[in-house]
Amino acid sequence: MTQREREIYEIIRDMPMIEQSEIAQKLNITRSSVAVHITNLQKKGYILGRGYLLKEQDYIIGIGAANVDIHGMSKKSIILRDSNPGNMNSSAGGVTRNVSENLARLGAPVRLITALGDDIYADQIRNECTAAGIDFSHSMVVEKHPSSTYISILDESGDMFVAMSDMSVLQRMNMEFLKSKSGIISGAKYITCDAGLPEEVLEGILDVYGSQTPVFIDPVSCTYAEKLKPIIGKVDTLKPNRMEMEVISGMKIQSETDLERASDVLLEKGLKHIYVSLGADGCFYMNRDGVKIKRALKPLDQMVNATGGGDAFMAAVLYARLFDFNVDETVDFALAAGVAAISYKGTINPNMSVNLIEKVLEERK
Repeated sequence: MTQREREIYEIIRDMPMIEQSEIAQKLNITRSSVAVHITNLQKKGYILGRGYLLKEQDYIIGIGAANVDIHGMSKKSIILRDSNPGNMNSSAGGVTRNVSENLARLGAPVRLITALGDDIYADQIRNECTAAGIDFSHSMVVEKHPSSTYISILDESGDMFVAMSDMSVLQRMNMEFLKSKSGIISGAKYITCDAGLPEEVLEGILDVYGSQTPVFIDPVSCTYAEKLKPIIGKVDTLKPNRMEMEVISGMKIQSETDLERASDVLLEKGLKHIYVSLGADGCFYMNRDGVKIKRALKPLDQMVNATGGGDAFMAAVLYARLFDFNVDETVDFALAAGVAAISYKGTINPNMSVNLIEKVLEERK
C-alpha cells in the first residue's frame, strides 16, 4: 500500500459513504487520481466490491505490561537524599500498553492482553486504554493484588535520572490463560510483547504462535534482556538499546563495528530484524539479508520527556510493517515517531498520528 493509498484507505475507513470528489478535496488531488488509487486498493484486496466495503482489517495484538506511570521532573539539578522541587504527572503506561496506544492513535487495529490487579490503578489503566481505542476485553484480573506501577525521576533536562517498577502482577500470567485466548492471538497479523513477561510465557508465545505469527519484542531493561538469550532465534524483530544488546549478544559494544558483529551473532541464531536504539545517535538497523542502516534525525532543542520514545518507535515499526513500508521508510518513520513522543510531557503524545510523524520527518530529516 502506497502512502497515498493509505491516506485514502483511512478516510474511507472513517467515512465509508464518502464520495470520490470529497476525498479529492480533502487530499487536494483530482477526482480521477482518487479513482485510480481506489481501483488499486480493490486490486490489492483492501476494498471489497462497491460501496467501499473494507476487508476485515489485520490487527496487532500486544501481550505484556500495563501499569500506571508516575513521573517527576526536577526543576533544577537533582540533589540526592533531599526533596527536589519539580512537576509531577501520572498516566497509564507499561511498554506493551504504550506500544498499543501509539498504534491505536496511528489508526492501526490493536488488542491488548495484560494482567491487572483489582485497585484504582486498574480502573485508570482500563479507562485510558478504552479511551485510546485499544480493545482491552481479553485481559486478566488478579484479585487482591496491586496493579503494576512505575515511577521515574527525570532530571531538569527531561532525561531519566532513576526509576523503579513493581510489575509482580504480570508474573501471574501463564500459558494456560493465553491458550484460552488462542483464537484472538492466532488471528493477529503480528504479536508485540515485552520481556517483563515470565520466561515460560515468552518461550510459550514463541513456541505456540511464533512459527506462524511474527513476534516483536522490546527487552525493556538489561535485567529482563537476560530472558531473551536462549530464545532470541525464535524472535522476528528485536528493539534493544545498546546496553540490552550487549546482554543478549554477550559482546561488549564500543564501536559501530562491534555493533554490527553483535547484530550478526543474533541474526545467525535466527532473529530476522534488529533495530538498536542509540539515543541521540538515532538507530542502527540490520536484517538477515545483510541490509544495514544507521540513521539519526536532527535532535530537538529541548527534550521534554524521554520515557516514551522507544515505545513510539516500536509502534511505528509495527505500523510500517502492517502497511508494507520499505526498510528506509520504516527507519525514518520510527525515528520521527520517537521524536514526536519525547516532545510531549507525558509518556504518550495524545497528538500522535501519521500526519504528525510525517511533519516531524520533514522538519528533522
